[in-house]
Amino acid sequence: MTRSIRTALAGVLAWRPDPLGVLASTARVVERARHVRIDTEAIARAADTLAAAERRAPAWHRDELYFDGGPKSVAYVFLIDALNFCFWGEPRWTVRFRGRWLDGYWALAAALTRGVSEEPRLLDANFLADLDPAVLRRVLRGRGEIPLFEARWRNARELGRVLRDRWRGDGTLLVAEAKRSAVGLARIVAESFSSFDDVALHEGREVRFLKRAQILAADLWGAFGGRGFGRFDDLDQLTAFADYKLPQVLRAWGVLRYDAALARRVGRRTLLPAGCPEEVEIRAATVWAAELLREALAERGQRLTSTEVDWLLWDAGQRRIAHMKPYHRTRTIYY
Repeated sequence: MTRSIRTALAGVLAWRPDPLGVLASTARVVERARHVRIDTEAIARAADTLAAAERRAPAWHRDELYFDGGPKSVAYVFLIDALNFCFWGEPRWTVRFRGRWLDGYWALAAALTRGVSEEPRLLDANFLADLDPAVLRRVLRGRGEIPLFEARWRNARELGRVLRDRWRGDGTLLVAEAKRSAVGLARIVAESFSSFDDVALHEGREVRFLKRAQILAADLWGAFGGRGFGRFDDLDQLTAFADYKLPQVLRAWGVLRYDAALARRVGRRTLLPAGCPEEVEIRAATVWAAELLREALAERGQRLTSTEVDWLLWDAGQRRIAHMKPYHRTRTIYY
């Protein structure tokens, strides 16, 4: 690791709140990484490009996303984020929605929106607690089958059972318990639902990512425009959400650099086991690349949260980018 990166990490950790422990635990990985490094000069170039384009995070509201402005919308966000992971595979799973074929996250969003219209009980925790897999399979019908279907079914049932047993089946009560804290909400969710407890090990030490627990808070904020059920006073304390699309974009921009062996494995679409050193390093470097990019944008007059930087990167990944290489492939429920 270069001295400039070590200095950059220490500089951020000296002032940046890290209540979930994501930054400190991933910084240790970046400092010891053998397969992935962050190019600080590329960070500056990427920040110049984004600042010149004056891009802003994409709007949350789209036809694919269910929203009625009330508790059902909270239930929808809980459900979609319980199922939001691992869309890659061949043949690619796609869903037809209002005349268009969609894949990935937008296919999931559309399938659940369609599912709610066909079976309103889909947003009822008691219904989810004993969800028949055939019902979920019908909700997610399309061309091909969504990867890790059984895991998604288990996640949906866990969501329903924990909400039923601890919060009377009402996700808004869980949100209220967080007392307008996005960090508090992410912590409660990670501690209460095993499917959201996204923690890895690296050299025997815990590495906290909490991707979907954090994104749940961010999605509520986006859905409700920072008001009502989406009002949080500390959204700026969340980190980027380490997945497989963000590092693909960051690598295309030269921000992330893989060693030759890892580059070959990713290029050949060889499976990286969840929790292996290479996979943990990619995710840790993604968190910190987004954090350093946020700092670089602030120096250029664009003050964004890490959540907004994450959304900009994810949105960029939905388009074709020059020099885009394959993303790493890991079968996991966490992203």
